[in-house]
Amino acid sequence: MIQKTNAARLLDAAKIPYSLVPYEVDEEHLEASHVAQQLGEDLDTVFKTLVLRGDRNGLFVCVMPGSLEVDLKVAAKISGNKSCEMIHVRELLPLTGYIRGGCSPIGMKKPFPTFIHESALLYDSIYVSAGVRGLQIRIAPKDLIDFTGAGMYPL
Repeated sequence: MIQKTNAARLLDAAKIPYSLVPYEVDEEHLEASHVAQQLGEDLDTVFKTLVLRGDRNGLFVCVMPGSLEVDLKVAAKISGNKSCEMIHVRELLPLTGYIRGGCSPIGMKKPFPTFIHESALLYDSIYVSAGVRGLQIRIAPKDLIDFTGAGMYPL
């Protein structure tokens, strides 16, 4: 039986449909391409959760397709910052409650402004981390956007 994560419990409480999808973890390959390969899914449907720090507004989250890198200029602009940078991996757990390879846009220690790449809307469902390595949440993009109150990261 799959152990429910905090992210899954929050979706349950909000009555949002989703499914939990396990995959084989490879500690040497935590990137989205490995997850997509394990799931047998298109890399563009497996989204990674990136935490950034803006120079004006502090921490924010970008949820991006596995095939893309975040454009720091675009991320800064949409988040109301002049510049931004990825947080250091050692900051991830204390700030979000999640570890690298298991960071979910759902259920961080506190809510941060979140921006989801517009390409998510091209799919009936996308995958995001369930909050632990080895488990993804398959969810309708609109449900994820509504639940997180996300803005859109432009194409």
